[in-house]
Amino acid sequence: MAKKILLIDDEEDFCFFVKNNLERESAFDVITTTSGKEGIKLAKKIKPDLILLDILMPDISGDEVARQLRTIEGIKETPIVFLTATVRREEVEAKEGVIGGYPFIAKPVDVEKLIQEIERHISK
Repeated sequence: MAKKILLIDDEEDFCFFVKNNLERESAFDVITTTSGKEGIKLAKKIKPDLILLDILMPDISGDEVARQLRTIEGIKETPIVFLTATVRREEVEAKEGVIGGYPFIAKPVDVEKLIQEIERHISK
């Protein structure tokens, strides 16, 4: 059975790109939403294996979404990987890919590296 990935990002084009590439290149089922609030509802409903979460969104910030998800039984242990365009790849490497205790990936994403990161966190 395919692992479920929930992608919460306000950029529709980015969601389309990631969903299509992950589903074509891997055995992941990707569910997307462009709203942080909707992402919380979806997470409760679908119980994803991993959540990809944008940091900067208009309705609710990614760190607030993560904080709320950490209080929900059945989801609070789900791995969260932040996606951000506010840092460069060099900064990701300098911080060893962690901000505030959460792993993060700089946009634009490299699909192969994204798959590796997802697999690394799902297999923990």
